[in-house]
Amino acid sequence: MSTTPLPGIGVQYDLTTREQRHLSVIAHRDGARTVNVYRTDDPDACAQSLRLTEPETASLIDALAPSHHSPNLLSTTDLGLVAERIELSSVSHWNGRVLGDTRMRTDTGASIVAVLRRAQAIPSPAPDFRLAGGDILIVIGTREGVETAATILGRE
Repeated sequence: MSTTPLPGIGVQYDLTTREQRHLSVIAHRDGARTVNVYRTDDPDACAQSLRLTEPETASLIDALAPSHHSPNLLSTTDLGLVAERIELSSVSHWNGRVLGDTRMRTDTGASIVAVLRRAQAIPSPAPDFRLAGGDILIVIGTREGVETAATILGRE
C-alpha cells in the first residue's frame, strides 16, 4: 500500500490486490472517504467511485474487520463465557409470551441480559417482559448454555 498526501483534501491510500486490481481510498479531512476501483485493462482509469460519509465508513470498517468471529458472537472471556445475539422468529413458540415462561436461566444456565427491539434496547428484562418476533436477545452463558438457549428460542 502506498500513501500520498493530498494538500487541502486529505490522504490517498493506493492498493494493488493479489488479482492485480487497483483500489484507492481518499481519506478526506472532513472524515468522509472516497473508494475508487480502477479498470483492469487500464489501472489508471477509474471504473467506479463511491463517496462514503463518516458513519458509512465506520460501518464498512466494521464489516471488513469485525471484532468478533461470528456475526452473532459478541465477546468471549477467559472465564469461558460468551455473549451472543439470538433473533426471535415471528413464528417462534415464544412470540407473545413472557420471558419467564422460557425458564432460560433454570434450564440452560444462560441469561438474557438485554433485548433489542427496533431502535430500542431493553437492558435486564424482567420475567414478565413480553417477547415479540424480531426481537434480538442478548444471551450470556457458557458456549453450551447459549447453544441450548438458541435451540429453545428457535422452537416453533
